[in-house]
Formats: sequence, structure tokens, C-alpha cells
Amino acid sequence: MISIPYLICSILSFVPAIVCHEACHGFAAYKLGDPTAKRAGRLSFNPLKHIDPFGTVIMPLLLMAMNMPVFGYAKPVPYNPAYFKDPRKGDLIVGLAGPAANLVLAILGAAVYTAIMLVLPVNQLATNEIFYYFLTLFLPMFSLINLYLMFFNLLPIPPLDGSSIFAFFLPAKYLPQYYKVQRYAMPVFLIVVLLVPYVLHFNPIGIYLDATAGNVFDLLFSFGG
Repeated sequence: MISIPYLICSILSFVPAIVCHEACHGFAAYKLGDPTAKRAGRLSFNPLKHIDPFGTVIMPLLLMAMNMPVFGYAKPVPYNPAYFKDPRKGDLIVGLAGPAANLVLAILGAAVYTAIMLVLPVNQLATNEIFYYFLTLFLPMFSLINLYLMFFNLLPIPPLDGSSIFAFFLPAKYLPQYYKVQRYAMPVFLIVVLLVPYVLHFNPIGIYLDATAGNVFDLLFSFGG
């Protein structure tokens, strides 16, 4: 059963992670000359502007209930590559902006954790219950969820950010076929993420995240003892 502190820390970690992720996509596109996200009101850190009912609420809760790594997605920020001087390069930069934001947040969480562990004596860490949960539950979870989102979104599966990165390195002659395949990507994506682990008791996404996000997490938090 999921504990109340765990649920609260999960929400407080997940919501800023996806909001910053999507907002940074919009800011990157705006800096490259595309006003689409700004006109749509998506250059905002207001969670209500970015929440997707399934990707932000239902999917993370399902994953939590299945004891799987918690990740998800928000409403994609709209942008138009036609505004970019170099559309393919611009698409790559916008695609990388979200995962980069998650990496910065993960490092920030680990840095705060490490600083506290180095400054405060061990016997003072448990004197305040809220502070204890902040240190031992929230900060590690905040960093881990951001790492999950970063590596999850780097998968080359539309509509994830990795698909933009993959398209950048794909020869131009194959792009039309690749864009046609994208329309079928979401059903396949949901099957791989939710159905395969439940039916086959084999979780390829979980294995991938453990090998990537898990190892980076261990490295970041190794400095705090």
C-alpha cells in the first residue's frame, strides 16, 4: 500500500518535473524565433497549463500501483519548425531542452541533499519529521523522477523527445516514411509501457530506466554518503 508521505512526495516531485520539461521546450522554440508556444500561453510554469489527464494523472498512478518507475508526460508544447532558420537543427534543440531541464533539476536535488548531509550532524537529521521526509524521501525521489523523465523522453519513440533527436540523424530521404509511422506510435508506446509488463511479467522500459536513470542516480547521491 502506498503511504501518504510517499504519495505527497511523488506528486511534489512529478508535477514540477513535467512542467519544467514542457515549459523549456516552449522557451527553446521561442528563443529560436517561434512564437507558437507563447501565443498558446504555454510559456508558463503553471501546472494547469500543461496537465494531460492520462499522461500526468492516470498513467503515473497506474505505474505507482504496479510498483513500477513513475514517469509520464504532459500536453506537448506546440511549436512550428518553419520559424526556425534551420528546421532540423531547431527541432533537435527543442527536443533536447526538456530532458536537459530534467537533468538540471536532478543535479539540483542531489546537490541540496549532499550539502545538507555534509553540513548537519547525523544525529540532527531525524529531529524534525517533515525535514526528515524532505531529506530522505523527497530529495531522492525528486532527482530520481527527473532522471526517469529525462531518459524516458530520450527514447526514439514518437511523440517522445528522442524521436526528434532520431529524426535529426536520419537521412532526409527516410523522413517522410518516418513521419508516417509516427501516427501509429502512441498505441504501440502504451502497449509497451503498460500492457507488456502486466501480461508477460517483463518490463523492458523498467530495465532500461534502471540501467540509465538508476545508475546516474546512484552516482549523484554517492557524494552525500
